[in-house]
Amino acid sequence: MLEKTPDIHVIGEAGNGEEAEKLLDELRPNIILLDLKMPGFSPSAFEKWARENYPETITLVLTAHDRDAYLAQMMDAGAVGYLDKEMRAEQLIDGIRRAAGGEILFDQAQFARVAHWREEIREKLDQLTPREHGMLELLKNGLDNKSIAQNLNISVKTTMYHMTNLFRKLQVKNRQEATIWALKYLSDDPDIYPS
Repeated sequence: MLEKTPDIHVIGEAGNGEEAEKLLDELRPNIILLDLKMPGFSPSAFEKWARENYPETITLVLTAHDRDAYLAQMMDAGAVGYLDKEMRAEQLIDGIRRAAGGEILFDQAQFARVAHWREEIREKLDQLTPREHGMLELLKNGLDNKSIAQNLNISVKTTMYHMTNLFRKLQVKNRQEATIWALKYLSDDPDIYPS
């Protein structure tokens, strides 16, 4: 579709993060359409690297992953738009043209979602210790207390103690609510969280 558009020239395509960095270095495109889900790839780390080394290149995120964590992460990293893969071809082409013209494509609803995520969700995540954050990731992956204890090389009693603190900080009542919270709000990109 893009190749058939007269004023848009596709000069490269990458299948993973390493290829994306290499092509950006070699080809110096005006715009990158960045998919958040590629093997061996941290989208936020890539975008930060791109901003530092190639500030003239504009990044548009094109994704099916519409979580607020990803949106906030890419907005903070320097992308100029966060577009849905389901959008019509004409909308995508229009977005590329607008971004090339210097326009920021985030809309008011996206800014509001990011503000909410920063105030409500990020604030809770920032309260978590690295151990609690690790437990939340394991909860998200469906592990029970015994499996979490084994995974972290701690006792089940210590696991339960940390779980109690985790529930309090997230303002949830039990592991089911914590798991739902994690599935809803956590990004798969570990660069977004404090260590």
